[in-house]
Amino acid sequence: MIIGIILALVAGALVGLQNIFNSKVNEHTGSWSTTTLVLGMGFIASLIMGLITQGTGMFTLQHMQPWYWFSGVIGVGVVICLVQATKLLGATFAIAIVLTSQLGFALLWDSLGWMGLEKVPFNLNQLLGVLVIVGGILVFKLGGRGEKGGQETAAADKKRQTALGTK
Repeated sequence: MIIGIILALVAGALVGLQNIFNSKVNEHTGSWSTTTLVLGMGFIASLIMGLITQGTGMFTLQHMQPWYWFSGVIGVGVVICLVQATKLLGATFAIAIVLTSQLGFALLWDSLGWMGLEKVPFNLNQLLGVLVIVGGILVFKLGGRGEKGGQETAAADKKRQTALGTK
């Protein structure tokens, strides 16, 4: 279990880091170019690592449902949406919402047993946990309004809107 927790923490750190990198790439190019670069580099890196660790056996895909092949298409949606959300909301706020959404939908899919997952009984403590996180995001985003921190946030929001041409 400890290894799983450590891997989940590393994954969270990597998602945050990737989001920052993607945002910086997007400052110099468009969203579709960013997505192509990110997923293309990911393809090359995973192909090389797969060949090193599994050899040609990595191409043996037995007993896999055909719709699982669409995972890469979902990845395109993830990168595009996250790059745009970061541009509009800032990295911390965007990631906080993404992680809460992940948790909420994972809870839903686990509770309903969708996508081949083992059905996990839903309880109110799980829902309360998600709601506490949502409350934390609201405190984070709205708690400093009217103070110096809130003014800086408002200025950053205005700057992002101007850069996007939405003002």
